[in-house]
Amino acid sequence: MSDLSYAESVVAACPPDTLYDMVSDVTRMGEWSPICRACWWDEGGGPRAGAWFTGRNETPERTWETRSQVVTAERGREFAWEVNNGFVRWSYTFAPVDGGTELTESWDFLPAGIAGFHGRYGDEAEAQIEARSTAAHQGIPVTLAAIKKAAESA
Repeated sequence: MSDLSYAESVVAACPPDTLYDMVSDVTRMGEWSPICRACWWDEGGGPRAGAWFTGRNETPERTWETRSQVVTAERGREFAWEVNNGFVRWSYTFAPVDGGTELTESWDFLPAGIAGFHGRYGDEAEAQIEARSTAAHQGIPVTLAAIKKAAESA
């Protein structure tokens, strides 16, 4: 797997629909993610394909907001969104297994994002892309562990 794509999985002792309902409620993402602090739906939005939401992210260096659109919303199977009109795709898939559900979180830095970062950051683009990649690689296992803990204690 390249540095521009990453996925990791965890098994949670609950059904796929339960995990899906948790993850597709993006207003809860701030409870689990080490960088995302809050998300909110556009007025009338919700966990369905085409819906838009805003996310607020924080690191020690900066705070920023992103706009995302849900691209897949299949209850109990997959929930995914793209950030900034196709810069990055985040996905959660849900597979029933013995003892619960295998939850997989995936992150893909898309070609539009690479081009967008080069346009925005110029000579610093590769360093910025590397920083985002490192954050995803470090954050995904933390997020999955927090979702598992919340799901199993519900």
